[in-house]
Amino acid sequence: MFSWRILLLFLLLCILGIDVAFSTSAKIGKGYHLISIENAPNGGLVGLLQAKQKNNIYGPDIPLLQLYVKHETGTRLRVHITDAKKQRWEVPYDLLPREKPPTVKQTSGRSLQNSYTPKAKEYAGSELIFSYTIDPFTFSVKRKSNGQTLFDSRSEESDPYSDLVFKDQYLEISTKLPKDASLYGLGENTQPHGIKLYPNDPYTLYTTDISAINLNADLYGSHPVYMDLRNVNGEASAHAVLLLNSNGMDVFYRGNSLTYKVIGGVFDFSFFSGPTPLSVVDQYTAFIGRPAAMPYWAFGFHQCRWGYHNLSVVEDVVESYKKAKIPLDVIWNDDDHMDGHKDFTLNPTNYPRPKLLAFLDKIHARGMKYIVIIDPGIGVNKSYGVYQRGLANDVFIKYEGKPYLAQVWPGALNFPDYLNPKTVEWWGDEIRRFHELVPVDGLWIDMNEASNFCNGLCTLPEGRICPNGTGPGWICCLDCKNVTATKWDDPPYKINASGIQAPVGYKTIATSAYHYNGVLEYDAHSIYGFSQSVATHKALQGLQGKRPFILSRSTFVGSGHYAAHWTGDNKGTWKDLKYSISTMLNFGIFGVPMVGSDICGFYPAPTEELCNRWIELGAFYPFSRDHANYYSPRQELYQWKSVAISARNALGMRYKLLPYLYTLNYEAHTTGAPIARPLFFTFTNETRSYGLSTQFLLGSSLMVSPVLTKGKSELKVLFPPGSWYNIFDMTQVIVSKESHFLTLDAPLHVINVHLYQNAIIPMQQGGLISKEARMTPFTLIVTFPLGAHSGEAKGNLFLDEDELPEMKLGNGYSTYVDLHATVSKGMVKVWSDVQENKFALEKGWIIEKVTVLGLKGTGGSIEINIDGNPVDDISKVEFSAAEHKYPNKLEEGSDKMKSVMVDVKGLELPVGKKFAISWKMGIEA
Repeated sequence: MFSWRILLLFLLLCILGIDVAFSTSAKIGKGYHLISIENAPNGGLVGLLQAKQKNNIYGPDIPLLQLYVKHETGTRLRVHITDAKKQRWEVPYDLLPREKPPTVKQTSGRSLQNSYTPKAKEYAGSELIFSYTIDPFTFSVKRKSNGQTLFDSRSEESDPYSDLVFKDQYLEISTKLPKDASLYGLGENTQPHGIKLYPNDPYTLYTTDISAINLNADLYGSHPVYMDLRNVNGEASAHAVLLLNSNGMDVFYRGNSLTYKVIGGVFDFSFFSGPTPLSVVDQYTAFIGRPAAMPYWAFGFHQCRWGYHNLSVVEDVVESYKKAKIPLDVIWNDDDHMDGHKDFTLNPTNYPRPKLLAFLDKIHARGMKYIVIIDPGIGVNKSYGVYQRGLANDVFIKYEGKPYLAQVWPGALNFPDYLNPKTVEWWGDEIRRFHELVPVDGLWIDMNEASNFCNGLCTLPEGRICPNGTGPGWICCLDCKNVTATKWDDPPYKINASGIQAPVGYKTIATSAYHYNGVLEYDAHSIYGFSQSVATHKALQGLQGKRPFILSRSTFVGSGHYAAHWTGDNKGTWKDLKYSISTMLNFGIFGVPMVGSDICGFYPAPTEELCNRWIELGAFYPFSRDHANYYSPRQELYQWKSVAISARNALGMRYKLLPYLYTLNYEAHTTGAPIARPLFFTFTNETRSYGLSTQFLLGSSLMVSPVLTKGKSELKVLFPPGSWYNIFDMTQVIVSKESHFLTLDAPLHVINVHLYQNAIIPMQQGGLISKEARMTPFTLIVTFPLGAHSGEAKGNLFLDEDELPEMKLGNGYSTYVDLHATVSKGMVKVWSDVQENKFALEKGWIIEKVTVLGLKGTGGSIEINIDGNPVDDISKVEFSAAEHKYPNKLEEGSDKMKSVMVDVKGLELPVGKKFAISWKMGIEA
């Protein structure tokens, strides 16, 4: 029970000016009382909450709150709580489009005059039920189908958290949780314990430029959403909870409860009913925006480095990859190409425009692409046209009426305010101007948390050169003073910023600076990178009608609709190799499926063995890029002979799988489905997969199991029940009757990748550039349960003109193929259904081979139909078979079944036409 002596002591210390971090177990106030509730003008319920007992811990309570509740869809419930008398900051509705709740003016007066005590204390939708108590006001959300409580804000005497708290700069609410619930999300952070949230680890959300090597700290992005996966009596169900709030927050997860402590804004909850992990992400991305469509080449391999000092180095890198026969689609420049680190410029000495344009003509003719970095900060320079045009258009964030001065790589600079429509126009014009100067194929937006090498309010003394070139560029050389005079710079509650309770303005824009229409940086800080992504996407869409590619370091709810993400400054260590999987999987849940880590580590130098293992894993990241620090030795994949072997092997397979990856891109764009997924997305009832962070799936069926430990040539792999075929040697099969770990060989150049039963995946022949690989013939890989008498398999294939802005059917430039296969009564049949066939036919794509795995016998006579018409000449068609091998010991009592892989070669099936092939096998009925 809460001790009033503790409260009095705390208040006394506050009066004496002693800063005390309030304990997570102390309670604040007595919550709120529901004094009225009625139907809202636009549906749902609207009510008024009155503070029960005022206190001044972290400031005075807001006395009257407006409650708004609505089932916005059959699977999404919204609970919105704000000040009933005064408009408060929310994530802008034009930045993240959504339904607006009733305004305070619409409801508060009428509700006060007509207050009543409601009889019904439930509000049911088709999937979720909102229930509430009146005094104190609490609410719960239940699943209608089984009565399971998903969220419960009650605070009982024994609970270490408060009832609802709502102050100007401190909001608190909690939920009870079952102890065996598995939670995921609440990022961005590097989680040492794996993908599952770990009780009593700190979870702070506030976009910050600190390296990803910092564990359990607020990193570059803010995603206040979690997925909750429960398994009751062998039946799994998942849901998600989003708190749409951009203010800094601490989230305390104790294992049996979760508490939000937020330093501003409103409570704007959305509950997504699921009940599967895949449907949760579908519902979530339907709300926040579907993931961006990516061009085909984006799934090729990318090479970057900070420290390609001149164009000749870049040219040599491209040629060295070609000579080493390692695939490469995209070459990148960090800021080496810039003139004095200034955005939208070229270094006339090291990257002279005529030579750069000639280089780009050469690689573009080959099918390669070129991407460069731009940071948000614009250097203060009277001779710099970008800066002068920005000043003229009044586009910069302000402090006391003047553009706020900060320092990043160019030295003194100002930050564009992307919440200002004029800034968005100016930014688009600068991108257009730069594209005319250099026809880049995408943009990399970095340092957009926003990062600042200085603190507080700064000036640049006249005549000072900053930086002066004698030391590291990240040392502050402006004259600065701390800004602590306002409550926005020194809020009463200290979130655990940077993992050290750093001031909220530390190494970023002063939080009392302001944006367009007086919006405070204090409120808008964590959406800065998001707003830049939106503006950059709009600008690129206007260029030549091509599909944009943007890579952003800072992200927020909805960023995946516009940009890809990489996991920032990691280290070349075995631990960082392992951590990369959890971060990648989290971003799939966040609706940012195009994600990957710097392969071989950003710094310092990786070992040769580590780089081998990292490219084996990184070849299966959705976004696959090698990137290194200025001060690190060169680590392109051809620098070591052994790494080159691993790269040719792993990336060679990636390039064969490009049609599968690109189809997953389409699935992500239309349904939100992550490209890389935890195993529990497919095997939801397999509780052993809930915390698994060392393996993952690409799509629903392709399992990647990398070596993550130094000096190991074997590893333990979890195999859920079923048949698993090695994608590198499809004769090898693992048969698992129950979910269990098996030890597999994994010598230096080998990564274990297995394809699950009942799947059909499209593959091509690979190549060194995706443009070439894309035009090679297709092979369909069909997997049945090993030796099954009957079974069916399914898959699909999406093809389009990949640089068109929209990724969709119906525009004449796309084709979608559903693939089916069955085995039954000794007959094997494989067939397709085709939508929008024109594009595939024009491209001339053909299926040359069908490989069927898990059959009990080889083939006999074959029948082929195309568009319903029999093919008479099948003289080129050949059968071949190879017996499956079993690298693992089957369970006791099992016999090794004689089963075979069957190749049907010599086919010439147009992808754009419906086909059916069938043959009689020597299979017992």
